[in-house]
Amino acid sequence: MSDAKARRRYDGPALLSFGFRPFFLAGAIWAIVAVMLWLPQYFGELTLNMVFQPLDWHAHEALFGYVAAIVTGFLLTAVPNWTGRLPLQGQPLLLLLAVWFSGRVAVAFSAYIGWVPAAIVDCAFLALVCAAVAREIMAGKNWRNLKVLIFVGLLFAANVVFHVEAHFQGSATYGRRFGVAATIALVMLIGGRVIPSFTHTFLQRRGAGRLPVTFNRFDALCVAGSTAALSGWVVAPDNKIVGLLLVAAGLANLFRLARWAGDRTSGEALVLILHLAYLFVPLGFVLSGLAAWTPQIPLSAGLHAWAVGAIGVMTLAVMTRASLGHTGQALHAGKGVQAIYAAVLLAAAARIVAALAPQWSFVSLHVAAFAWALAFLGFVAAFGGALLRPRKT
Repeated sequence: MSDAKARRRYDGPALLSFGFRPFFLAGAIWAIVAVMLWLPQYFGELTLNMVFQPLDWHAHEALFGYVAAIVTGFLLTAVPNWTGRLPLQGQPLLLLLAVWFSGRVAVAFSAYIGWVPAAIVDCAFLALVCAAVAREIMAGKNWRNLKVLIFVGLLFAANVVFHVEAHFQGSATYGRRFGVAATIALVMLIGGRVIPSFTHTFLQRRGAGRLPVTFNRFDALCVAGSTAALSGWVVAPDNKIVGLLLVAAGLANLFRLARWAGDRTSGEALVLILHLAYLFVPLGFVLSGLAAWTPQIPLSAGLHAWAVGAIGVMTLAVMTRASLGHTGQALHAGKGVQAIYAAVLLAAAARIVAALAPQWSFVSLHVAAFAWALAFLGFVAAFGGALLRPRKT
């Protein structure tokens, strides 16, 4: 069923008409709140009474709070286009949002309710998302897109590992890497589809010239090989053989990105930002690989190239594009949207600098945190009203 027909049949609040509306808005707000709570924790100025250590809470809420919300918003909006079925709307969507919010509350008060109830409430969200998406894909007989559930399932598994490891080991080091790896694998899969597609559409309107190479066997091998390297990184990030595999995966992803004609997209920031976001994928692989060979490059450099760069920039790029298109606005990045992109790119660069140059970490960490918060505050300011109102006709 088309978006137009779906909208005609739905007469509830606009916020609950499509999955991207509540989850993009809630995810953006949480991205601001979480980083503003993390910075004083990092510098010992604030203590939250939770079962997680501060670093674990920071990583958990970035991955299973923010990322989980944005991935859910994307999937609940994309799946109806894949299947031709009605989107999840109204009370079922509100219930899913309530479960996500309950997870944030349960984790925040985990010291009072216990780690097991907190884990159950928190992990329930991605389990429900997997069930909802699987139901729609199977009902629509859209079998080829079932593979996206593998990566969402891995994110769910990473959350379970995170809670269990944090309780029994005192720190969720494997869980943190598992969550980042699952999300980067999802970025490689989805990015490899949407970036060439959106770039192709944009460049076709410009006339003759080189077009991006569509998803082919090389892309499949690149994603498979990179996922294998990520698996090694989760288990043994300081292993030198794993380091070589990571560097090789980084070079393969850099070549993959070069095939998508990103150099021809400077005329539209809405398309260019997708290529810049994906550039952090090979950067994260190379930095993580080199970290296994030299102590001058810490493990956190590659991790934050992925987490703040690839994941943070890519999610904001997708959020702005989807919000523009699905609220009836022109697919063009105006100055306000460009400022959002500049802020999140600054956040990514500053966070990598903080890892590579510890002597500048105090300034770099503050720049990264405030630039990140500013980027998402910009998103809320620019799109919050549109997400709460019916689509323009």
